[in-house]
Amino acid sequence: MLPTLAYLAIALQVSAPITPKFVVHLWNGKDLAGWTADVPDRDTDPKAPPSFVARNGLLVSLGKPEGHLLTDASYKDYRLEVEYRFPRGGGNCGVLVHASKPRALYAMFPQSIEVQMQSGEAGDFWCIEENIEVPDMAARRPRENGAKWGGSEGEARRILNLTDGSEKPLGDWNTMAVEARGRTLKVWVNGVVVNEGRNATTDHGRIALQAEGTEVEFRRVDLGPLP
Repeated sequence: MLPTLAYLAIALQVSAPITPKFVVHLWNGKDLAGWTADVPDRDTDPKAPPSFVARNGLLVSLGKPEGHLLTDASYKDYRLEVEYRFPRGGGNCGVLVHASKPRALYAMFPQSIEVQMQSGEAGDFWCIEENIEVPDMAARRPRENGAKWGGSEGEARRILNLTDGSEKPLGDWNTMAVEARGRTLKVWVNGVVVNEGRNATTDHGRIALQAEGTEVEFRRVDLGPLP
C-alpha cells in the first residue's frame, strides 16, 4: 500500500521548531491553510469524505474518517489556546503536542503527547511513543496487568487529570490552554489547572487535532509566547 501525498509531506518535513514571539492564529477563520490532514483511509480511497472542514467560520473535525490535522510548522516553548465544543453530544477528540513521526502507533497516531479532550476527561495525558512524568504517578497512571509506564502498545500510556469538573455543559464552548516550557507541559481547562507534567521525552514538534469519531467545532486555535 502506497502512502498518500499528505502522509509523505508530513513525514518529510524537517523544519526547525519555531518559538513564537507574538500570537499566531493557527486557525485563520476561513480555510485550512497551514495545516495538513493525515487520514489513513484516504490511502485506499482518495475520494473518501474529508475529516476536517472549514464551516461557518469554524474549523470542524467531523470525527470520521479517523485521522489527524497537523500544523505544517513545528513549535517549541509556547502557550496554545483552543476554544472548542461538542455540538452533537459528547465524545472523543484531542490536541496533540510535540507531534513528529506520523502513524507511529496503531498505524494511526503520530508520535506525540496527547492532551485529551474527550468529554468528561479533558486534560488527561496520553503518551504516544513519547513519555512524560507527573506527581503521584502510581495513583494517576494505572498499570493494568503489570504494564510498564511508556508510550507504546501494551504500555500504561494514560495519565489521569487532576479534576474532571472543569468542563462546561455539552454544547457550550470550552477553553483549553497548554503551556509547553522546555520539557514540561501544563494544562488548563476553563481556567482550572487540570494537569502538569515534567521530564517529557521531547520538547518540540507539530500540533495536531484529532478526528476520533465525534464531531467537534473549534473557533480559536491560537499560539503565542509563554507568559
